[in-house]
Amino acid sequence: MTLYAQENERQAVIINGQSDDIFYHTIERGQTVYAIATMYEVSVEDIYRLNPESRNGIRAGATLRVPQKGLATTPTVIPGEPLYTFHTIQPKETLYSMSVKYNVPAADIIAANPGLSVSTFTIGKTIRIPPTEIANLPGREIQTVTREMEYTIDKKETMYRITRKFNISSDELIRRNPQLKDGVKAGMVIKIPVQAEEAVIRTAPQAREREVNALLSEPKEVNRVNRIRVALLLPFTSDDAAASTTTPRFVEYYEGLLLAIDSLRNLGISVDLTVRDTGSGRRRLDNILKEEALLNAHLIIGAVQNDQIKPVADFAKAHNIKYVIPFTSRNDDVLSNSCIFQVNTPHSYLYAKAAQTGCDLFAGDNIIFVDTKDKDDKTEFIRTFKQELAGRNIAFKELSYRAEGFVEDMESLMSGEKRNVIIPLSSASEAFNKIRIPLRIVVDTHPEYRVSLFGYPDWQTYTNEFLDDYFALNAFTYTHFYADNMSPGVLDFYSKYTMWYSKSLLNTFPKYGILGFDTGMFFLGAIYQYGSNFEDHIDKMRYKSIQTGFDFQRVNNWGGFVNTNLFIIHYDRDNYTITRHQVK
Repeated sequence: MTLYAQENERQAVIINGQSDDIFYHTIERGQTVYAIATMYEVSVEDIYRLNPESRNGIRAGATLRVPQKGLATTPTVIPGEPLYTFHTIQPKETLYSMSVKYNVPAADIIAANPGLSVSTFTIGKTIRIPPTEIANLPGREIQTVTREMEYTIDKKETMYRITRKFNISSDELIRRNPQLKDGVKAGMVIKIPVQAEEAVIRTAPQAREREVNALLSEPKEVNRVNRIRVALLLPFTSDDAAASTTTPRFVEYYEGLLLAIDSLRNLGISVDLTVRDTGSGRRRLDNILKEEALLNAHLIIGAVQNDQIKPVADFAKAHNIKYVIPFTSRNDDVLSNSCIFQVNTPHSYLYAKAAQTGCDLFAGDNIIFVDTKDKDDKTEFIRTFKQELAGRNIAFKELSYRAEGFVEDMESLMSGEKRNVIIPLSSASEAFNKIRIPLRIVVDTHPEYRVSLFGYPDWQTYTNEFLDDYFALNAFTYTHFYADNMSPGVLDFYSKYTMWYSKSLLNTFPKYGILGFDTGMFFLGAIYQYGSNFEDHIDKMRYKSIQTGFDFQRVNNWGGFVNTNLFIIHYDRDNYTITRHQVK
């Protein structure tokens, strides 16, 4: 309960100290029920229990009811982690009012939410509140106050019994309840004075309140670094036969990183690189994390499997070291660890952004989904895309592939007035192979039909086989990585790589050597330009990648960053050129 007094110089706010059982989360693009449950340390079933409709899917912009962790049916227990209270920012609330409401210093709230700023302290956003401390806040007092409670007189109760029960004189009782002059009657509701200790907050001078709220807009200092210390942790050897087959790719990543360090050294940037072979499992890693070189690092890059990523993430968080996860897109640590930068875009974020971009590109077109019944179906992406289309009231058609009659089936769905955008449900080469020749027949026999394909990152791996078809069908693909082999940047990298290592890059996608180069150029450049706390300025970073783009977004006010970069690749039929457009 909150009570505002009428005096100008003294304003009392009586706080009951209890938080709500639930709070509200506004769903953002790319988020899943699993991710939301994980970031708040509750179970998926807790979300479903309070939001039954979410079992059928969630959409960006909608809200979910979320239980506070302590009230979850199966709360996640993180050893040593405080029991935070989550709060959804309401209209007219300020950092100062949050500090007062929860009796927590404003600086502690900011420390618990590294992403908090003027731009993120907005209505509907969630912040976490650290446990209340007993320490006195400026203007806070614990006072004994007298309140009135209502009491219903029971049968056979007398004035004497009531005065004894509540330790009050009969004169005081009658003064508050004049009707008692006519006698005590069962069922009568009377007022009883009671005393209680409650928090009373004196209004701080306006300057003090402004000072607290101004913490959100304080300029971030740049912690300059003269010599950048980097630790690279990769499994260059492995006891696992299956894992050992990927070792050459990790070696290539290391080689690409060395080329980046050399390029930066030519610009006058000094880098100390520590490289460790983590092997498989935890045995080597536990000893590596005890080394002084790790403790003094500004940046840690690497680890592949979650059983190694987790301890490295915990180490980075404990020592406030930035940690780059370059490979896996499936890691939960980023949801609660502000030190993490996840380079490989999680599928849900990639699909959400690709669906949004697809709608932007093809909103006025005749969209046709084709089910070829092949493997590698993109069920999650197609579901996301169709939801986006439905949300914008964009119509689409669907067709099941049949070998006999596919040309006729397509012609029956084609439009002569709009561009016809064909989207196969599978990314497999078999699916593309089924539709490419019939579609080219349609294009060749019906010049009035404008046809385009919209496809997947996997299509890069089929370029040698289908490049001519991509151009003939004016194909578009979405991807978070793409290297144009004819671009000056890529050609220069190939030349230097061959000169340094007397070999060519592995024929894989993405190419790990270029990934290592791009990662090094972006993050080491960020530290050089903005210091060890470069995350405060990451939106200002401008790096033209040669394969992997970077567009990092915080997952929440207290978590880390995921790379939401998206490229649209266009195989332009008219100009016979390939263009890469970065979506912002």
